[in-house]
Amino acid sequence: MSFFPSLIIAFSTYSRLPMPRTEWTEENRRLTFCFFPLVGVPIGAAAILWQYLCLRLSVGPVLRGAVATALPLLLTGGIHMDGFMDTCDALASWQPREKRLQILKDSHVGSFAVLGCTLYLLVMTGLLAECSLRDSFSLAVIYVLSRALSACLSVFLPQARKDGMLSSLATGAAGNALRLSTALYLLICLPALIFLTGIRTAILFIVLLILTFRFRHMALTVFGGVTGDLAGFYLQMTELMAICALILGGKL
Repeated sequence: MSFFPSLIIAFSTYSRLPMPRTEWTEENRRLTFCFFPLVGVPIGAAAILWQYLCLRLSVGPVLRGAVATALPLLLTGGIHMDGFMDTCDALASWQPREKRLQILKDSHVGSFAVLGCTLYLLVMTGLLAECSLRDSFSLAVIYVLSRALSACLSVFLPQARKDGMLSSLATGAAGNALRLSTALYLLICLPALIFLTGIRTAILFIVLLILTFRFRHMALTVFGGVTGDLAGFYLQMTELMAICALILGGKL
């Protein structure tokens, strides 16, 4: 069975948490995307702990929001933000498909990537500055949910190119296992969000549904499929829009 090696590969690839070594074989990475959403658990735990410390130490909203924004980047090494930035550059280039795919692979950072990242972090800091301790439990659920949705789209949308890390993981993914694991994550996350946020879950669900369809259309028409960078872009946007719906929905 490849459960434990796949779990190790998921955490060692998508987080900076120390993990034991394992061989990168097709059998070992077969279930990687099934365990990928679990990377959101330590991120969510860190968010809850930080909000608790802020409450006990009377930390101001600016510092609270800034550190809460930094935590996912520190724990993941910024791998998804890197994809977000590359996608910003590619979308802003208005080049043909092949050129845009080349921009996604380019290690250089363009001006639109910097602008996109700066705006993202500013908005996210402002939103998380409004979070309460109860909201942080909803954040923990969102960090798992965003990864479950990203993993599902990464495997079931066409691959824009046959090389790269995402392609190597997606080709080894067990489709039925991923469907089952995604359904399980949704069955856990959605009731948890309903319990924690009430009617705001409906707003969050509508926002994520629109975002997912828009992303699917963009990925297929502009890039011809999904890549690791596009999956990172989707994950970051999912978290931003979900947290926006959570915070702003509570003010309606």
